[in-house]
Amino acid sequence: MKHLNKYIFTLLILFGSQFVFGHGGEDHGDAKPKVSSIPKNYFTALAESDLYELLIKYEPIKPNEDTHFKLFVSDFESNKPVDSAKITITSPENDKLKFEVKQIDNGIYEVHGNFPDKKIYSLTININSSLGPDLISISDIEVGKELPIAQQTSIEPSFFDKGWVLVTIGFLGALLLVFILSKLKNKKVNSSFLILLTLFGTTPLPTQQLQAHGGEDHGDNKGSGGNYSAAVEVPKETQFLFDIYTNMIEVGDFTEATKLFGTIIPSSNGQAIVTSPQNGKIVSLNASVGQQVKQGQVLATIEQNIDAASQVSLLAEKNNIDAEYEAAKKEYERLKSIQDIASKKDFSEAEARFQKASENKKLFNSSGGKIITLKSPIDGVLGNFTFSIGSTINANETVFTITNLSKVYVEAQVFDKDAEKVNTGVKYTVECTNDNHKTAEVKLLALAQSINPTNQSQRVLFEMENKDGEFKIGEFVNISVFASQSKRHIAIPNSAISELNGKPIVFVKDAAEQYSLSYVSLGDNNGSFTIITKGIEEGERIVTNGTYQLKMIYLNQ
Repeated sequence: MKHLNKYIFTLLILFGSQFVFGHGGEDHGDAKPKVSSIPKNYFTALAESDLYELLIKYEPIKPNEDTHFKLFVSDFESNKPVDSAKITITSPENDKLKFEVKQIDNGIYEVHGNFPDKKIYSLTININSSLGPDLISISDIEVGKELPIAQQTSIEPSFFDKGWVLVTIGFLGALLLVFILSKLKNKKVNSSFLILLTLFGTTPLPTQQLQAHGGEDHGDNKGSGGNYSAAVEVPKETQFLFDIYTNMIEVGDFTEATKLFGTIIPSSNGQAIVTSPQNGKIVSLNASVGQQVKQGQVLATIEQNIDAASQVSLLAEKNNIDAEYEAAKKEYERLKSIQDIASKKDFSEAEARFQKASENKKLFNSSGGKIITLKSPIDGVLGNFTFSIGSTINANETVFTITNLSKVYVEAQVFDKDAEKVNTGVKYTVECTNDNHKTAEVKLLALAQSINPTNQSQRVLFEMENKDGEFKIGEFVNISVFASQSKRHIAIPNSAISELNGKPIVFVKDAAEQYSLSYVSLGDNNGSFTIITKGIEEGERIVTNGTYQLKMIYLNQ
């Protein structure tokens, strides 16, 4: 038994030694072969001024042969392509050289010319556009220079990293151990152990070993080291295609803003509900859904449904009206026949009584006492309704809804910490939650008069002009309250800020086709601009439009 334990222990050592290899001090990177960047198939030359950024791209130029190259013209600050520029080009090395310039796209010009000698030329470009005139010199146009040959370097795997080598070593070691054990005296134990060693020695070993090591850099920290770079190269054509625009960073006035949440509600005369005063049946409709109606316009006519008791009352009322009419008529005619001797006061009273009785009788006869007209109380648009001619309606039932969106109210929720800022604000803006539309024509209508019992927020009313009807009743909106005083800070448009791995970033333009990613620390946000406390400096150019496209290019490089 003692010998058996010794053999088993030896076997375990052999088994472990074939899989575990210790090493250290090397850099694995991302465990992929590193390949050098492939050279471009063109040369570039760059020049900048306060107005323009000029970039020339050219393929190898042969001396004394007609050649053409592209000239990219953009606004230095905004990176917007310059259209319809008047450009003339000369060369200080040879004033006899002629260049023909033709625009082929927005901001892209094709230049045709001929360089007689194999040497380095410079070009003087006289340009005039909507930005103004300028004279710019571009140097390092290398005539006769050839493109570099692409070279690839890779990390060759170690000899001991190959699977078949490990299998061979393990097999030979097992045979050696079998030979030694076969010389031992305990034949019974040896026979069993030889079988185990034979099976182990002839079993293929896995080609992936467990490798214990430490102290080396594996390149796991993306975006901050290893094989990942903060730089991204974007061809000028791509910049123009995706409208990648920039702004120059400046220290300027930043007005702090407080954001509130609100809901659009109707104004005082912005919504009206028309109901039926009696049970009845619609006998005519004079408006349709979505129609613009005026105040006082007849919308529908209703005929009352009268039961037997109401019918008796109606007939009694008719008899009273007829009796009053006949009595007033006789009295008026009697006094009129003796008008010369009758009292003027009595005659005037009789005349007034007769006119009133006539009007009541006419009104009763025209409607039969059963017709009701529904009129619009305000100007507005008629909402949806489901009644048609012949429909029966009940008393106080809503028939029509008229809405006027030319002016609306915004009910905002304000908590105690923001109440003073709202009271002292000098400017208010409202925007839709999805930022499809916004307005600046907002004024504070009334301070808080009530408290929301569910969250103890104050209800503040704002009045907003909405002539185009963009904001609808019940829509959720954001209200920005701007403070009366501004502060000096570096503030950039919110469109320039993106996120990477949960951290805010901006892209800085370093050269004509070179951008770099910069992590930033954010300060206050007023809805349009955000203060940057760390990460960028004044005078740099940051991307404010096309940020998403540039981020995708960076992630896919």
